[in-house]
Formats: sequence, C-alpha cells, structure tokens
Amino acid sequence: MLRVVAARVASAMMPRVTATSLAGVQSVRESHGSKETDEEFDQRYVNFFSRNDIDHWEIRKAMNDLAGMDNVPEPVIICAALKACRRLNDFALAVRFLESVKDKAGPHADKIYPYIIQEIRPTLDELGISTPEELGYDKPELACESEYHM
Repeated sequence: MLRVVAARVASAMMPRVTATSLAGVQSVRESHGSKETDEEFDQRYVNFFSRNDIDHWEIRKAMNDLAGMDNVPEPVIICAALKACRRLNDFALAVRFLESVKDKAGPHADKIYPYIIQEIRPTLDELGISTPEELGYDKPELACESEYHM
C-alpha cells in the first residue's frame, strides 16, 4: 500500500510536459540557421548542374531531390539540368526530367507546363531535345479501343 501511495505522490510531483511547452521548443529549433531565399535556391541548383565534372549519379541525385520537393523547378534550373544532360549525352534522362516537371505541376499542369515549355523552348531547340509530347510519350503506345465500345 505504501508503495502505491509513494508512486502516486512521486508522479504528481514530476514536471509535466504540456503542448504549449512543446510548441515553444519546436519554434526555437526551427529558428536556428538562416533561411534560403528562392534566388539562392535557384542559383545553388544552377551552379550544381553547371559543373563540368558532374557525373550521371550526381545529376540523377539532384533531379531526384528536386522531384521530392514541394515545388516546381524554375525554368533556369530546368535549362541548367538539360544542358548537364546534353554534356553527358543522356537524352533519355532529359526527356524523363521533363516528364517529372510536368508531373510536379499536378492538377495545374495545363497552366504551369505550357509556361515552362515556352520559357525553355530556346534551350530545347539549341540542344536538340524533344519534349515528351513531341515524341508521343503523352499517349499510351499500345492503347486499344475497348471491345465494349466497338
């Protein structure tokens, strides 16, 4: 009996963590370090893709990082990535990257993707890279009409 009473008294005396104290700790942790501006973010990726010694693994890693972020890359980043693909002679990666950019636009692809293509069109023409739509990759290759609609 004494053990039960002692345990309850000890637990009552322990400081309790409340939601307000956790929120204060979280905001302190988030405030450490400097925030990167959009221009600095764009310039960091442009500089990375513009490196002469970039290899296939590094370019795929950077593209995968961009695909995992909650934003659509700016046209200057896309142009730098396409030029890096051309330096590596990786046409397939360039087309797949354009497909990922279209997928990143999500439900607003009908507004965002034409703008991006308009902005990167000079680079596409300079490098001789076709868009997925020009290659017919936007439509299924072996799509057959349903037998119920014949």
